[in-house]
Amino acid sequence: MAQAILLKDVENLGSAGEAVDVSPGYLRNYLVPRKLAQAATQASLEDAQRRREAADKAAQEALDRAEQTAALLAKTVLTINHRAGEDGKLYGSVTSAEIADAIAEARGLKVDRRKIQLSEPIREIGTYMVEVELPGGATASVKTIVAEQK
Repeated sequence: MAQAILLKDVENLGSAGEAVDVSPGYLRNYLVPRKLAQAATQASLEDAQRRREAADKAAQEALDRAEQTAALLAKTVLTINHRAGEDGKLYGSVTSAEIADAIAEARGLKVDRRKIQLSEPIREIGTYMVEVELPGGATASVKTIVAEQK
């Protein structure tokens, strides 16, 4: 058996950066020509280990940043003014795009409107808790007040 370091994820074999045992012919004739793996040497094993540690550290830092952003957004109260009738019904509705714009204005954070969880657009004046999914896997509940525009 020959040892190989996978450069990309290979189905039924392993994920990128992993050292696996494969037959020499499979390594020479399939994995190396397709740039899916390289032969494992001491230097390449150490390099793969360093890359894996760097990727783990970067993922942890991204998660920490997402949690800090979620904590910041949880403290945020958005006020969106909208035209409404006498019964409290809005002319139109408050959409996820408007909430994303309000977050950008209030905190300077750019949030993808598709990551704002609204079961349906907001159509009445009131206070709502809106779930925002952040890059890195964290979620935050943002208090959103929809008020009548004067």
